[in-house]
Amino acid sequence: MPYESFGNRRNSVQFGVGRSVWVGTRPTVIPERVLDMIPGGLAWIALGLVVLGAYYIPLALVFGAALLAFYSAVRFSFAGVANLIGLRHVRRWEAIDWRAEYARRATPDSLPLAAVHHVVIIPNYKEDLSTLRRTLHHLAAQARGAGSMSIVLAMEVGEAGALEKGALLEAEFGACFKNFLVATHPKGISGEMQCKSANQAWAARWVRRVLVDEQGCDLDHLIVTTMDSDTVWHPHYFESLAVLFATDPQRHTTFWQAPIRYHGNVWSINPLMRILHAYSSAWELAYLAAPWWQALPMSSYSMSLRLLDSVGYWDPDVIADEWHMYIKSYFQRQGDVRLQPIFLPFWANATTGETIPKAIKERYLQTLRHAWGAKEIGYTIAQMSENPQTSFGGAFNLLFRVAHDNLLAGVGWVVMMLGSQLPMLFHPSLVRESMQTAPFILLQVSLTLVSALTIIFWVLDLRIRPPRSQPWTRRERLYELASLPLLAVMTLICVALPVLHSQTRLMLGVPLQFRVAAKR
Repeated sequence: MPYESFGNRRNSVQFGVGRSVWVGTRPTVIPERVLDMIPGGLAWIALGLVVLGAYYIPLALVFGAALLAFYSAVRFSFAGVANLIGLRHVRRWEAIDWRAEYARRATPDSLPLAAVHHVVIIPNYKEDLSTLRRTLHHLAAQARGAGSMSIVLAMEVGEAGALEKGALLEAEFGACFKNFLVATHPKGISGEMQCKSANQAWAARWVRRVLVDEQGCDLDHLIVTTMDSDTVWHPHYFESLAVLFATDPQRHTTFWQAPIRYHGNVWSINPLMRILHAYSSAWELAYLAAPWWQALPMSSYSMSLRLLDSVGYWDPDVIADEWHMYIKSYFQRQGDVRLQPIFLPFWANATTGETIPKAIKERYLQTLRHAWGAKEIGYTIAQMSENPQTSFGGAFNLLFRVAHDNLLAGVGWVVMMLGSQLPMLFHPSLVRESMQTAPFILLQVSLTLVSALTIIFWVLDLRIRPPRSQPWTRRERLYELASLPLLAVMTLICVALPVLHSQTRLMLGVPLQFRVAAKR
């Protein structure tokens, strides 16, 4: 996606004077800065406790690390099962005749398929023309979709030549769609930061005026899909979305999400990095397919314009716009929001780099930006306290999902990895004598199982990658095979460290700076 790391001092330090949290019978204001300190603060507290534990209670610390590793192994095992379920769903969904499916699902309350209109928002900034052309080409080729589709190319005034780029693409692709609209997001609006969320919020409000107020389209018949500029949708995504939207009585309280695969440029990225992107794709599919986990929107997704309008669109000062929008909608509607999967995968571009150091740097910076989603932990806590009428059980389940992965990648990594290694540094003889005890065996087996399941995710991804245009080279084969024994090192550099880096910056109020990711 073109927006990779953003931030300004107002958003990360000064924005928000506080959140009301009820304690007893009196409200206490918890500043947003305090809420932002939770993930990073826990990580650094854990680091201090791990260092002390490694020196004073090494075997107890190893036992704690082993329990956490065992939990991770169980979690990975469930993800493996969910992945197989998801792949089976994908095969089944790809075989569906969607016209026949509409006839099967339709009720007297369903919308006519012809009445459904797609609004596709493509936020972009300094995006290469070839990428945008590829995106628009695939949208124009959607099965029974382009004729009922309004494209909204969401440009930034701050990009030199943005208007000319929009006009050029409109001239090339305008005739392929019902409408081809170019929205230009102004610079310097008070309360906004330079980010995807602000761009798409501006575009969505503008297109509502154009389509509903000026052209007279029915607000209840419009479904909005917001996407990254490098997203390549499955050929039947919009056809299936139209059927699901038209026949679902809960169409105005639903998010629709397809699984992401980092296959848009899979054969041009550094082979060492492919296993990490395969891991990411596997987990996104697992979350969508598993009935035992709460899925959240990711990257590119769909929701009705009625829902978007009723909750006030995207907030213009957040980075994790997908999660934030779902959380915001959930609490504004007192829990009456759900996410439904569409098992027709879309392709996205992975980060690239001309050399191995540059490839690692780009992946590090992307994870750094993604990990800024830890800010949503505090936002969810604040929403729970400000909306006590929302069911506590549902709200807590959402909070657990938002907090779980962020804390496991930060606090969890500190406890699991450093907790298993530091005792060996401080008490080598004691550790050697205890290697055959239950905690050490459990630790070793658990970490081995996690590594093995990650390799299985890589093998599955290898089988479903798009065909190559050129044969494998010997160097490429060696690099990709080398990624397997280097998995722990690559995970440390490209996942754990940027997560801790991001959470520490969030804790200290140090903003992320805007940059465009390299994804050619």
